[in-house]
Amino acid sequence: MPRLAAFLMVLPLLAQYRAALPGYRYEFPRDHFNHPNFQTEWWYYTGNLKAADGHRFGFELTFFRQAVSRAARTSSWDVNDVYLAHLALSDVGGRQYLHLERLNRAGPGLAGADLVQSRIWNGNWETRWRGGTQHLHAVADRFTLRLLLASLKPPVINGRDGVSQKAAGPGRASYYISLTRLSARGELTLDERKFQVEGTAWMDHEFFTHLLDPSQAGWDWFSLQLDDGSELMLYRLRRKDGTVDPYSAGTYVDPLGHSRFLAGDAFSLDPGERWTNPDSGTTYPLRWRVRVPSLNIELEVSTPLANQEFIGGSRFAPSYWEGAIDIHGESSGHSVKGAGYLELTGYDHPVQLSP
Repeated sequence: MPRLAAFLMVLPLLAQYRAALPGYRYEFPRDHFNHPNFQTEWWYYTGNLKAADGHRFGFELTFFRQAVSRAARTSSWDVNDVYLAHLALSDVGGRQYLHLERLNRAGPGLAGADLVQSRIWNGNWETRWRGGTQHLHAVADRFTLRLLLASLKPPVINGRDGVSQKAAGPGRASYYISLTRLSARGELTLDERKFQVEGTAWMDHEFFTHLLDPSQAGWDWFSLQLDDGSELMLYRLRRKDGTVDPYSAGTYVDPLGHSRFLAGDAFSLDPGERWTNPDSGTTYPLRWRVRVPSLNIELEVSTPLANQEFIGGSRFAPSYWEGAIDIHGESSGHSVKGAGYLELTGYDHPVQLSP
């Protein structure tokens, strides 16, 4: 349910934008792309990859759109939207974490998300859709990703009645789409060394105008891909008083692709061992116990690489932990294991995604 686009600037007048309310009719491929009538939007890719020699990597590529104005454009350089993107590589075998961010206006094709082009991009970081597959391409100074992503399940609509409610009140919600199991294969170049890689990825896409309540401090978000073919998306909203917000929620997807909404009281996320980054001074819980009693699921979550903190380059983009995780435990009496991604926000200071 992530991400951090709304840190970019003072929020414009909300009356210019639609709210996320029940009754929205989802259509694909249209809803994989831009929704300019909503103030904030993000497209979020994460995955776990392995090379033939066993070398393991995690990756994150996230595109954000933040609306500034809906005034008529008189020039291609007018700023109606600001586009932020984050790119990260977790080199688990090499014990290193590399991350970058960039900020652009749409300009004459610098960044955007377009159904006609079937493309989401920010500079030379992009995904292009061709039928049921996506071509992900991202170039950085030290590494390059070229991946072919193919969805093995249909899109999942998270929440109830097509709406993922995040706080009390109409519109304090998002429209939230997930592709919970993408096969991933392609080439990764790191420091001029090339790896042929395969693995699994996850995509989230959210668009909204209102989101968090001022009493909420941040969230803990999990995407869990288990080897029995099922997936779990869970998020725990944390309040500033230290309690867990009742609007925490999740989704279970069975091996056939059927999804089931999970209310906040249907699961528990219990933090354990913590880690402090000496570079930022921020402390994060990196070991968790996950329980979903109604599904007889009990899992232990940990990470193979502690330092996966994305340290923001400005006061508008606070630091957050976003990294590859390992999973083991039981589901319906059977042993399971898997991999996924964990996002932890609001541990350096409370997030500010509310108007």
